[in-house]
Amino acid sequence: MGYGRASLDMRLAHLLADKSVTGACLAHVREDSVEVAAAGVRNHDTAEPVDASTVFCAASLTKPIVSYALLQLVDAGVLDLDEPLSRPAQPIVPDDAASARITMRHVLTHTCGLQNLRDKNPLRLHFPPGAWFSYSSLGFTFLQSAVEAKTGETLEAILRRLVFEPLGMRSSSLEWQDRFLANAANPHEAAQRLDVHRPPAASASYSLQTTAGDYGAFVAAVLRGDGLSASTWQQWLTAAVMVPKGEIVYLDGAPAATEPDIGWGLGWGVEPSRGTFFQWGKMQGVRAFVMGSTEQRAGVVLLTNSNTGLRLMEDAARAALPGEHPAIRWLAQGVSE
Repeated sequence: MGYGRASLDMRLAHLLADKSVTGACLAHVREDSVEVAAAGVRNHDTAEPVDASTVFCAASLTKPIVSYALLQLVDAGVLDLDEPLSRPAQPIVPDDAASARITMRHVLTHTCGLQNLRDKNPLRLHFPPGAWFSYSSLGFTFLQSAVEAKTGETLEAILRRLVFEPLGMRSSSLEWQDRFLANAANPHEAAQRLDVHRPPAASASYSLQTTAGDYGAFVAAVLRGDGLSASTWQQWLTAAVMVPKGEIVYLDGAPAATEPDIGWGLGWGVEPSRGTFFQWGKMQGVRAFVMGSTEQRAGVVLLTNSNTGLRLMEDAARAALPGEHPAIRWLAQGVSE
């Protein structure tokens, strides 16, 4: 990677100052090596510094880790990608028969037809499952309920058994752990400190608490193909659908055009011509980003406690994965600060 730890820390500190980001941890992954840098503060009011062990809310970086565990259960014959999720759980839209056709494949590829978040609008199916891509966090909530009903295990227990323990991710959990509080990053919105996000329960969509080093260990496992059959690993990282041009959420009518080199596999965004996979995270006062390349056997993890954190993703990716990345342009246009 070409940088020592001190040099990487200094580069990250410079980027934070230049881009007005409160604090961040960055992990560079190459083969089995994970190098972590830290800079900024985890609490603007007290100036407590971020270090390599700081625990961040990872927001939607939760989704690829959940997909990894569930695909292991698919390989084991416990789950079926194409079995309707309404069998072990109630349909998410009880008065809409089409919603009973939603499968795990639809959720993981964001083609389930549901809105992104549960908001003031009535819950409904916006298009037939499988028709096109529209990012849906709500789909993962439905998937979690179905998986827990089918397996009799909580999602936290599944991830602890299949992901956190095997990969040595000792500072990671979908459930809030009081042990994290001593070195947890407070979210910051417009430089104003907010309370640490403490999710009330495990959520397949957003609740991962983790460190850059822990998530880097996961990315290293992705690059190696650990834990998955060759065919499942390939589907995980291969575009099953291309995303609408310039849009992340697209609910009303089939998209007129799609991005030529941005698609979605079974839980990862992908840039097919570049052999890269990616995901971003956004919650109030939190931004996160991960990108990896199976061709370069390298990746980068960015965790921040600031609504401006995605300002760093282009520089972070360039250092670990040189070249242009259309996914970064797509995210810069579509994810607000």
